[in-house]
Amino acid sequence: MSFHLYDESSGQVVPFVPLIPGKVSIYHCGLTVQSSPHLGHMRKEVVFDVLRRWFDASGYRVRVVANITDINEKIWQKAAEAGLEWFELAYAVELELHRAYASLGCIPPSYEPRATGHMTEMIELINRLIERGHAYAADDGSGDVYFDVRSWPEYGELSHQKIDDMVAATDADPRGKHDPRDFALWKGSKPDEPATASWPSPWGRGRPGWHLECSAMSLKYLGEAFDIHGGGIDLRFPHHENEQAQSRAAGYDFAHYWMHNAFVTMAGEKMSKSLGNGATVAEVTKHYPARAVRLYLAQPHYRSTIEYSDTSLTEATAQLDRIDSFLNRAHVSGQAAFDTADLPDAFVEAMDNDLGTPAAFAVLYDTIKEGNRAFDANDQGAATNCVAQVRAMLHVLGLDPHEPQWADQAGGTDLAVTDGLVKLVLDERQAARERKDFAAADHIRDSLTELGIRLEDGANGTRWTIA
Repeated sequence: MSFHLYDESSGQVVPFVPLIPGKVSIYHCGLTVQSSPHLGHMRKEVVFDVLRRWFDASGYRVRVVANITDINEKIWQKAAEAGLEWFELAYAVELELHRAYASLGCIPPSYEPRATGHMTEMIELINRLIERGHAYAADDGSGDVYFDVRSWPEYGELSHQKIDDMVAATDADPRGKHDPRDFALWKGSKPDEPATASWPSPWGRGRPGWHLECSAMSLKYLGEAFDIHGGGIDLRFPHHENEQAQSRAAGYDFAHYWMHNAFVTMAGEKMSKSLGNGATVAEVTKHYPARAVRLYLAQPHYRSTIEYSDTSLTEATAQLDRIDSFLNRAHVSGQAAFDTADLPDAFVEAMDNDLGTPAAFAVLYDTIKEGNRAFDANDQGAATNCVAQVRAMLHVLGLDPHEPQWADQAGGTDLAVTDGLVKLVLDERQAARERKDFAAADHIRDSLTELGIRLEDGANGTRWTIA
């Protein structure tokens, strides 16, 4: 079948039909750069990275835009606590985010615009909304501008709510609002805010509301209509609801499909900066291989909640060892060309069914099992076919250790070097056995065991795995 995905606006899995045949345009909401990225943030990055890779493998030309929110109250508050200017903190966290992308093997977005670089586009969008009767400037002298939610009858359609059932918007002082649910498009400057955190506008100096930023940036880089908009499920309301309302009220088609990933939780609570329970990427990858962390984030279905625990990451590390042991046994080294023809039909079917990674990983593990049986039976043709299929699947999942994104991490080049060194030692052991120096052979085996390398002697030679 063709690719199907769960569209949040319709509430069902639907066929994906791109606006332009052969091309896919994706916008997903990036990090507010106030503190270090944690696994909750990076789950979204890994999910959309796998989505992008699957579209690539399916023959589409993909354009991905993911923004950086580099201006808001939390940024300058945290910067003040650290004795920094707000833009210093924002830039430092942005660089940390890029390191986190790279550490988990994510392909960088096609473009990554910053909110502070698009004031002209945002002011133009506000003016358009005012002209069309969907926005108004507050008459209390605050310099605030609001979107009039009752002027747009479809407001609430994405989150499937009615206006009267919604809570008041808390993004600005409600004094100048016509309705408590109206949300801020522009926020007038206040005396206690940094002077550098404001820009001139027809309504006085100020800065944009959070929801407005993504509408303006997606419009600029993906056009009046694009295929997929996404992010974490916590953004569905109010952020994405407000984005859709203001964009369509301005006369633009905006996103045709909405895709949201579920949370990473700790002790049943959403992982978040505000709760202070975020396991940062930098800290977690000190204790677990980065590829194992990616596997942990990619293997569950993107719409299911993941509970963070050491047990889960230990299991992911064991699963990664199983993959790498097979690649070692196959003597895989260096980057091979990726061929979609090598993807098993069951894997394709799983990925086309709403990015069904649990079933896709099951196919991967079954193929590894089949490949090991082929090696045991000395069936080189079947084994070679399984190796090609495994490499193709790992490419789509972003987990092939021999691809460039892992070259500077455990795996990739290091894995090839390790494989070569172990082979040299095993050759020495075999030579000792042939000359009947069993004490030397046993010493080599015991030394490798102490290093965490387990040997299995069989009719077809010696197989090594990481214990």
